[in-house]
Amino acid sequence: MVPRSPSVNEELRRRSRERLLQATVELVGERGYEATTLGDIADRAGAARGLISYYFPGKRQLLQSAVHRLMFRTLREALEREPRPTGADAGRELLARAIDAILGLALEHPLLMRTHMAGILSNEGFVQGPEQQQLAELLRETVARHGADDPDVDPDRDYPLLRALLMGAVFAVLLPGAPMAAARLRAELFQRYGLDWELGVPPDGGPPDGTFL
Repeated sequence: MVPRSPSVNEELRRRSRERLLQATVELVGERGYEATTLGDIADRAGAARGLISYYFPGKRQLLQSAVHRLMFRTLREALEREPRPTGADAGRELLARAIDAILGLALEHPLLMRTHMAGILSNEGFVQGPEQQQLAELLRETVARHGADDPDVDPDRDYPLLRALLMGAVFAVLLPGAPMAAARLRAELFQRYGLDWELGVPPDGGPPDGTFL
C-alpha cells in the first residue's frame, strides 16, 4: 500500500474535525448540552471517541468551537449574498447584514446559542480557537468596511465593541423569563451605527414604535 501524502492526511484530519463540529451543533441544538455526550458526538460524526480528545481539551471547548464555526459560516454567507453591495453604502449594508446574521442565529438556534452563552460565562470562559479567530477577523473586516471613510474608526479598537454589543443582544433575546424582542434590539443597534432600517434583512412589520423617526 502506498503511504498517503502529508497533504492527503491533512485533508482527512480537517474533514474529521469538521464532522465533529457539525455533529456538536446538531446534537446540542436538539438535546441540550448535558444530554449530549462526547460518545454521542463521535457516533453522529462517524469518528472514534478518542479523536475528540485529539482535537479538543473537553466538551465545552468543542461546543464553543462548533458554535463559532456556525457563526462564521452564517456571517460569511450573509456578507457574500448576492447582490454584493457596492459603492459608497457598501460598508453600511455589510454591517447591517452582519447584525441580522448574528441575531438570526439566536432566533433559529435558541437552545444552542443559549448553551453557548452560558458556557462563555462559566469558569472555563471564552475559547480562542481557530474558528473564533476566523469569526473575529470577518467581523473586524466588516467594521473596517463600515468605517472606511471615517478617520475616527479604528477596527482594532471598534471591533471588540461590536462583538460585545452583539453578544449582549443575543443574550437579551435568549434571557429566560424576560427576553427582549429581536426587532427592538436590531433597531437600537442600527441607530447606534447609523444604519437605515431597510438595510440587511429587515423583519416583517417595520421598525418598532418610537424608532427611526
